[in-house]
Amino acid sequence: MKKLINNLMYVTLFAVALSFTSCQEEFEEVNGGNNQETIEANSSTAVLIEKTSSNDGSYDNIVDGASCFALQFPYTVEVNGVQITIDSKEDLQTIEDIFDEVDVDEDVLEILFPITITYADFSELVIENKEQLRELAAECVEGGDDDDIECIDFVYPITLFTFDINNQQTGEVVVESDEQLRRFFKGLEDGDLVSIQYPVTLKKFDGTEIVVDSNAELAQALDMAKDECDEDDDDDFNDDDFDEERFDFCLTQCPWQVREVIRDEVNHTDQYLEYLMVFTEDGGVTVKDREGNILNGTWSSSFTDRGPLLTLEFDTLVDFNLEWLVYEIGDHTIKLHAEGGNKIIMKQLCEDDIPNPDTLREILKECEWIIKKVKNQGEEIDRLIGFEFKFLPEGVVTLSDGETTSEGTWEIGPNNEGIPSLLITMGDEPGVSFDWPLRDLNDSRLRFEVDEIDYELILLRVCDDNNADADVVEIRTALRAGAWKVAEYVEDNVDMTTEFDGLDFYFNEMHRVQVDENDNPIIEGLWRVIRNHDNELKFFLNFANDAKFGEITDDWYIESVTAEKIVLVHEDENSTEILTFERI
Repeated sequence: MKKLINNLMYVTLFAVALSFTSCQEEFEEVNGGNNQETIEANSSTAVLIEKTSSNDGSYDNIVDGASCFALQFPYTVEVNGVQITIDSKEDLQTIEDIFDEVDVDEDVLEILFPITITYADFSELVIENKEQLRELAAECVEGGDDDDIECIDFVYPITLFTFDINNQQTGEVVVESDEQLRRFFKGLEDGDLVSIQYPVTLKKFDGTEIVVDSNAELAQALDMAKDECDEDDDDDFNDDDFDEERFDFCLTQCPWQVREVIRDEVNHTDQYLEYLMVFTEDGGVTVKDREGNILNGTWSSSFTDRGPLLTLEFDTLVDFNLEWLVYEIGDHTIKLHAEGGNKIIMKQLCEDDIPNPDTLREILKECEWIIKKVKNQGEEIDRLIGFEFKFLPEGVVTLSDGETTSEGTWEIGPNNEGIPSLLITMGDEPGVSFDWPLRDLNDSRLRFEVDEIDYELILLRVCDDNNADADVVEIRTALRAGAWKVAEYVEDNVDMTTEFDGLDFYFNEMHRVQVDENDNPIIEGLWRVIRNHDNELKFFLNFANDAKFGEITDDWYIESVTAEKIVLVHEDENSTEILTFERI
């Protein structure tokens, strides 16, 4: 599928270097400066050079969510319904501004295709649609990370010399940019030898320059720099919109919870995880450890061309004592970096982010709640989609799929972080037994999440089973009126309809669906039709992860419906599915 449009350019500069021999004798003595060390094409030093000269694909992660490639300018996007053309990196700020204008539940960005992407090696590929882009983004390293080294750059021009197996110079080339250098090394073959004319100047992320005079010094400088700054390879985009005054205000506004600590390349996260830091305007900072002990220190800040600098001083917390370069990486998150493999990540905990427990308790008891999503340590538990919670008085909770009902206990209380949480104990269903900290709260939708360990629970409110909603009642009545068949099932443009040939679907009043083959029941599942918090009609279908019917287990949007036909659509970041039922 990947047909790169500039693949011949990998070897252009290398061919130029070799063609240098046409103007001189076939071989000549090395004259590449004082240092005549050569670098093999597949050596660790060559790999470091390639990574440092690679094209950075992380600056536009707000658009493509992938750090291993970048979109070529210009291109057009639609952001929350507003269409804008992106002509430069500066235009990406417009996207962020639109996202920040309204505090909506989910920002929507659509790219107008076709587009062209540029990979780390500067090769290019034309992308025709969203599905193709998603597939390529999924191939990037999980979390958005890439292998390039962005904390240090070459200062050009740089002169390179090529050699044969007898270490005789065969060519010379001057490179003027990262692209030329990256393509040059990409064009080398295993065993090819290259020498660099020293000295070479390197510029670090903080603007300082260093000069290296040998291959060993070059390799050491590049290797040490790779972890000296935040390369911003994640998908956050709020890391550049603050000044000194806003930084100080942000620091003292709310407590900060420690999420990661690395000192001198040694990971101390287990020791300091969930410590709570409170900064005061008079320059004091208190730290509460997990046992409740209070440790005191001081802080000060300054603002430089590199950004804010935060200086911490403690008598006991020596791992925090340093002058830290500060990056705000996302909503309520600050990352601190210092040279030598030092990093601290803190997450802000403000009262406004902590819902009122009494409000949560009353909302839960008012109506039933349908499970839209459950994720446990990163794994989505599809067998619980469409199940119904009832939060009853006296701390009793039931969970039902329309046929069987489990009973457990529930309460609202603080978790270890002091955040109001839904504490569920359900012996028959460990998938929901957890202390769920509340992240989003409104009258018709609840989202609980522990981002660090990838737990998530989303509930949709349904009062009186939506029996007062005429559209819901009409659809349910039509579905229960007879037998249905799968007229179409397409996943990512692959037609899989034949897998359901000869099967009859019967939807009954107890939210159960039965599938018959030749009038013989072969499986039962759960079905529901509800109106969600966005006033959209949703169709829940759950066959408990059956090997075959698990393919259609999901929460579907109802695209269209008649007495004889219902069209369902499910879209996420990885796929698009269409499921059509027709009355038999």
